[in-house]
Amino acid sequence: MNTKFLKMAAIILVLTGCLQIDSRAQTRARSSAQTPPSLLSSLPESDAIAQISVKRLLNDVMPRLLSGNPTKLAQANADIDQFKNRTGIDPRAFDQIALGVRYSYPSERITKLQTVGLAKGSFSAGAMVAAGRVAANGKYREEKYQGKTIYVFTLDQEVKFLGLFGFKVRQLAASPLDANTLAIGDAESIRTVIDVSRGHKRANAELIALASRDPNAIIGFGSNVSPSLLRNFDIGNAAIASDLSALRQVYGAVGTTEKDVALFIGARTVNADAARNLGDTLEGLKQFGALFINRLSGAKGTLARSALTNLKIATQANELEIRTAVAQADIGPLMGN
Repeated sequence: MNTKFLKMAAIILVLTGCLQIDSRAQTRARSSAQTPPSLLSSLPESDAIAQISVKRLLNDVMPRLLSGNPTKLAQANADIDQFKNRTGIDPRAFDQIALGVRYSYPSERITKLQTVGLAKGSFSAGAMVAAGRVAANGKYREEKYQGKTIYVFTLDQEVKFLGLFGFKVRQLAASPLDANTLAIGDAESIRTVIDVSRGHKRANAELIALASRDPNAIIGFGSNVSPSLLRNFDIGNAAIASDLSALRQVYGAVGTTEKDVALFIGARTVNADAARNLGDTLEGLKQFGALFINRLSGAKGTLARSALTNLKIATQANELEIRTAVAQADIGPLMGN
């Protein structure tokens, strides 16, 4: 699996209002599934979804995280400008982004991820695509599908999305769904989004309820965890791999206070015994990890010690909850590394 995508997914999909597992919480989850946020509900059927409050991330969180390093903040803003110049897509115009990911397994130990994004904000999607045509310097094509136009740009470049996540882009497809909504991804994925917008079956109700559990989160995510997905990860430890084999869903949220970044990760397992076993394993790893953290120096050591000190692990029924918080000032020095 591409390590750069894993780095991005760790922030978006694995850090990437926490779930309380009782009858009232289950009722709230069903209610959330019945009235999902419109952008998430416009995604095609996915194995994992995430929503990002982009405007808050870029205008509030990122400047605070990098307040002690104006050079790195300037570089992040320059990377955003470069992404805009190369693609015609300006992340600063986004209010929210919804991501949908499908997993496939072409061969043993290989997991392929197909990602599509929906961006909504105070911008003209049509004008943004027109700018992308100019930025691509003629290296694009148009496809018609269900009355919509899909623009496929050939870039073959390394770009940084939101000024934070670097990845290689060979082709980027985009299609305006309405005046303020843009679908971004590959052409095949965008066709599935257009199908949803044309009234085809809505999907992902359970994942949407998990990803939108905390309405104040900067990032919320939910993912199904299949046995095929777990088999393709090289855990390196048979006992831990056995505990993880009981996972069926992972979800969570990243939020901020004035000074801290708070992380919540939840997991659903096949039964209560599996949740307790996984919780015990994580508690053991927490104690074992404390023996090695003091070997870390500088900013990495400070962040690791803070995260471990604040780490709380709890189980209830077939659910496992992990919570921690770190100071924003401890994260800034590591951003972009």
